[in-house]
Amino acid sequence: MAEELLVEKHGKITGHLTPSLLLVAFLSSFGSSMLYGYNLAVVNSPAQHIKQFYNETLTEEYGWETDEEFLTVLYSLTVSIFAIGGMIGALLVGRLVTTYGRKGTLVRITVLVFLGGALMGFSRSCRMPAMVIFGRFITGVHSGISLSVVPMYLGEIAPKNLRGFLGLVPSIHICLGVFIAQVLGLGELLGKNEHWPLLLALVVFPTMVQLLLLPWFPESPRYLLIEKGNVHATIAALRWYRARGNIQAEVEEMQEEQRSLTSIETISVCDLLKDRCVRWQVITIIVVNIGMQLSGIDAIWFYTNDIFKDAGIPEPHIQYTTVGTGAIEVISGTLGCFTIERVGRRPLMIGGFLFMGICCAGITVSVILQPHLIFMRYISVACVVGIIAGFCIGPAGVPFLITAELFKQSHRPAAYTVAGCLNWLSNFTIGFLFPFLEMDMGPYCYLLFCAICLGVALYTTIIIPETRNKTFMEISQMFASKNNILEDELTSNGNLKMSMMNGYGTLGHSGSM
Repeated sequence: MAEELLVEKHGKITGHLTPSLLLVAFLSSFGSSMLYGYNLAVVNSPAQHIKQFYNETLTEEYGWETDEEFLTVLYSLTVSIFAIGGMIGALLVGRLVTTYGRKGTLVRITVLVFLGGALMGFSRSCRMPAMVIFGRFITGVHSGISLSVVPMYLGEIAPKNLRGFLGLVPSIHICLGVFIAQVLGLGELLGKNEHWPLLLALVVFPTMVQLLLLPWFPESPRYLLIEKGNVHATIAALRWYRARGNIQAEVEEMQEEQRSLTSIETISVCDLLKDRCVRWQVITIIVVNIGMQLSGIDAIWFYTNDIFKDAGIPEPHIQYTTVGTGAIEVISGTLGCFTIERVGRRPLMIGGFLFMGICCAGITVSVILQPHLIFMRYISVACVVGIIAGFCIGPAGVPFLITAELFKQSHRPAAYTVAGCLNWLSNFTIGFLFPFLEMDMGPYCYLLFCAICLGVALYTTIIIPETRNKTFMEISQMFASKNNILEDELTSNGNLKMSMMNGYGTLGHSGSM
């Protein structure tokens, strides 16, 4: 039956996609990951209205004299403060998920969205520009936390043969959030001067749905067993997510991971960076997370309107063309989600980065040749679309997924802290530096992005193994030779007393294992 958990030969386990698994994946992503995408794009359409609000308020309420340059700096702060909040949120991930659990953290941080949404929504009524900026900062903290916690939660509750599919559900919602912000920001909808505070404050509604429904779902079974030692709660959680199947093999796999840990306590970031047992895993998440942001995707989103304008698209139609790129993001993300368990993580990463690198080089060539060949304008538009599609089909979501897969339970929160901080720092850096790069280098700046994309693709080809349909222990053993670790070091601490279970998932007698 569709809900059954199948026990294969030699204790190997696979699972079918149950309604509860699918619902918790969409629910956790809908109220968290989608907000990240929404907040990335929502300030683009009402940019002039926000600047006008700043100008009027500072002049009328405070008597300040403002010019266009000052308003641009203030608006840039409004945009970039979101990334600063994200970096701070990423630093909090390890402590929060260890203290409150994965689901518990997602539920508790919803208060940040309500606070940030209220500040932005009432900023115009209160005539306070600082409320917009501070509201963006608070929602950035929420996104910095949730961007790591959601894939961690889904990676831990998913059976190994569905981990890729469920792990890319958040990336679909990020793309969906961008698309929704672009649609709602159209001049015919909420992209008007009187409606922009509502446009910014709409983030509270998905979060409200998440807050009402997510508490009814169980915590991560791996967290309950390995970190809390609560076997009864683990069985209850697995029965919820695996329905009527045999869960013994899956619990035994968790117990094997628990026995392999030298300490059940979650390690710190400093200990993670010093641990030679995970040296190549740490290098890998550094490379893929920095490469993900420095691939040029943020620069493309920043420069899309100008490229479309240079291609001859009439200015009133550019906003609709931008919405079209948002639809391509959703389609590409969905395609990656439904193919990852068939083709694997490596092909999506390698193919995505290679295609992005080729398209970055294509932008450079097409922009240089535009004065001589008129059709090169359309080549540049096609390259922009190609970069967005290549990014969303793999590099947008796989780095968050493999961050969960490359580390065992004790190292995973610290790994997500490192990955999240690097991701947000790179995001902020490229957003800040790109205008200067473009000013100094012109179209040749995209060759830098091309080199980064090709470099990450090469690293993935040489270093990163395929993790599809592998347990966390099997993945750790795949890296053992690279880290010069003996197999018995991976399975130390073998004297823990563990609860045995019979074939029906009920408790038996305790004994040494």
